[in-house]
Amino acid sequence: MPSVIKGYVRAIDAMNRFIGRIAMYLIFALVGVLLWSSISKTFFNPSLWTLETAQFVMVAYYILGGPYSIQMGSNVRMDLFYGAWSLKTKAWVDAFTVLFLMFYLGVLFYGAVSSTAYSLGYFGLEPFQFFGDLLKTLMTEGLDAASAKLGYLERSSTAWRPFLWPVKTILCLGVFLMLLQCLAELFRDLGRLRGDEF
Repeated sequence: MPSVIKGYVRAIDAMNRFIGRIAMYLIFALVGVLLWSSISKTFFNPSLWTLETAQFVMVAYYILGGPYSIQMGSNVRMDLFYGAWSLKTKAWVDAFTVLFLMFYLGVLFYGAVSSTAYSLGYFGLEPFQFFGDLLKTLMTEGLDAASAKLGYLERSSTAWRPFLWPVKTILCLGVFLMLLQCLAELFRDLGRLRGDEF
C-alpha cells in the first residue's frame, strides 16, 4: 500500500481512538444527569432538563463512540462460518461489508445533514449548498451576517424546549467520522489481501 494510504489509516485510527475515548467519558456525565434526576424527583421538584439532557448525552455517547467501535471490531457479527475462513477470505468479506456499511452511512449522513439544516430553519432542497453558503458568509462577512441567514430554529416539543441543532450536529459529525473510519477499514482490508499489514 502507498505510504499516503497508510498515513491516512493511521491518522483516522488515532483521531477516532481519541474521540472514542472522550465519548466513553460521556457515560459519567450521563450517570450524573440520571443521578440528579432521581435526587430531584425524590427531594425537590423534578427538573425539566434532565430527560432531554440524558437523551442528548446518550446520542453523543453512542454516535461518537461508533467510529472507535468500528476500528476495534466491536460490532456484532454472526460467526457461523467466518472463524473457519482463511485470512484472505475474511478480508474479502470484510471489504464487501464495509462497502455496504459505507453506502448505508452515506444515506444516513445525507439525512442527518438535511435534518440539521431543517433545524436551522432551512427548508430548501440542497442542504449542502445551504451549509456552504453559511460557511462562506461566516468567513467573508462575519458571525452577524451568517446568523441572519438562519431561519426559525427548531426546538423540542417538550416543556424544556431545547434547541435540536446541537444534537443533530453531533449526529452529523459522528456519522462522518464513521464514514472516514470505514474508508480506513476498507484500505486495511485491501492491504490484507495484498499481504500488507497496518
